Amino acid sequence: MAGTPVQKYIYNASRRLLSWYLAIRLVVVCFFLGGTIFYQLQQNSWVESSVARYLSYLTLLTVLQTVISGNVLTRLRRYRHFINAQLCWDLFFVVLVIYLTGGVDSLYSFLFILVIIAASAFCPRPQVLVVASASSILYGSLLDLQYYGYLPIFNGQMLPKETHHYDVFYAVFLHVGAFFLTALLSGTLAERLRRSEEAREKREIDYGELERLNQSILTNINSGLMVINADGRIRSFNNAASRITGCHLEEVYNRPIEAIFPEFDTFDPEALDGIERGELYFCKSAEEVLTLGYSASQVVDRNKDNLGLLIAFQDLTEFKALEEQLKRTDRLAAVGRLASGLAHEIRNPLASISGSVQLLLEDEKVSDEDRQLMRIVVKEADRLSLLLSDFLVFARPAPLQVETIDIALLLDELIALLVASGQFPGVVIDKAYQRPVLMNVDPQKMHQVLWDLLINAGEAARPEGKIRVGIDEAKGEIIIEDTGSGIAKEDRDKLFEPFFTTKERGTGLGLANVYANIEAHHGRIYVEPGSLGGAQFIIELPDECRGGQGRGMQDEKII
Repeated sequence: MAGTPVQKYIYNASRRLLSWYLAIRLVVVCFFLGGTIFYQLQQNSWVESSVARYLSYLTLLTVLQTVISGNVLTRLRRYRHFINAQLCWDLFFVVLVIYLTGGVDSLYSFLFILVIIAASAFCPRPQVLVVASASSILYGSLLDLQYYGYLPIFNGQMLPKETHHYDVFYAVFLHVGAFFLTALLSGTLAERLRRSEEAREKREIDYGELERLNQSILTNINSGLMVINADGRIRSFNNAASRITGCHLEEVYNRPIEAIFPEFDTFDPEALDGIERGELYFCKSAEEVLTLGYSASQVVDRNKDNLGLLIAFQDLTEFKALEEQLKRTDRLAAVGRLASGLAHEIRNPLASISGSVQLLLEDEKVSDEDRQLMRIVVKEADRLSLLLSDFLVFARPAPLQVETIDIALLLDELIALLVASGQFPGVVIDKAYQRPVLMNVDPQKMHQVLWDLLINAGEAARPEGKIRVGIDEAKGEIIIEDTGSGIAKEDRDKLFEPFFTTKERGTGLGLANVYANIEAHHGRIYVEPGSLGGAQFIIELPDECRGGQGRGMQDEKII
């Protein structure tokens, strides 16, 4: 049956109540009529007592009617007409019983009151009054017909031979008053009982809905939730907790918390209670260590009983990486401002020094030893000038000049230039990317980025190693990896910081400029161990930088 929970409850409660009504009515009929039949048979034989026979037939008819009504009840979806039919049968049945047992002198007139009470259990108060009115009309009509002698009398029937009019009036007066008084009282009490039952069931349904809602929230929330009992064992583990840790409820249920989270090696509920912002490390696998942020609080049920400690946690690994990236960006910005100021302050004196020394070199009286020292000064001044140029590029990056270019063609040109330079004669370069790969980038900045990464890869792979250059166009990635010794894990976070270098004569600005240029494209660059055994630099460009689809696949080697 469709409808609200309260309507379903009323439907099911009505069916149960009607079933009980049919059963109780059958018991009452069999009890009273059976007693009357037994009494009649004590006075006369079965053949002589027509009242006993008629009452027996009426009892059998009641049994048959109850059986039929019970079968019909199981198939009904609406009970209004069924209830009305039952009340009509009851009124007709009571009239027959009163008629057979003496009319105005019958002791069974109280059965009308039972019918009225039964009506109040199923019907609203106005309909109960209608049943009381019908009872009054039927009872009064029966007594009037008896008084005027219109009722047939058969052998053994207990009707009085003479009835006085004031007896009839008095009996009708008492019974009608009793009928309506019963209807008013029983109708009022039954209506109040129905309202209280509906309100109670609605509260119970609200609790059920609240429980289902809480379970749905626990199942679909993005934060991992687990409940730890007083013994430090896991008693609840939601779907988000399983997704974050890779452990299912069946694997962790009733296990000590330190078996899953070793950092809780000494479980102290009092120490953990009230923690709003804690952090721990979780080894999801040999290669993956997660940073989890958690909070802990006591959890109680509806009866204020302590169920244990509720720990909510989230995976902060990516947020931590983003935080480090933002810190690096702040440091780069600060160093950029410093570099810009230093470059302007140093470049002019440096140019004067270099020019003065070059003029001194033109003097023929300068000794060879002094001339050699002057050449060193000029050389170092040029190197400082180049460093200052890198400072200015880093500190004052030019605005993007975006064009649609073929990244594959640009890589081809840079690789050819690197091979022609003869810097890394023993290094093999593998090209594995589609051609063409159109992207919307700044050609000058991307040229500088890829050239710096290729130079670094060549230096790491020499004297006889390999460089692999690939493009994942679907992800917007450019990948350059080598067979060098790789980059230590503790150096990866500082690799793109200015002035950090692992080379003997490096300035520490090359990868810093690479990082700044990729960030200008709103992209991302990071390094991780490559499949060739060395470092793997991965450039991720956003969707707006991606262009058309490539055609064909190139996979070739250049020495």
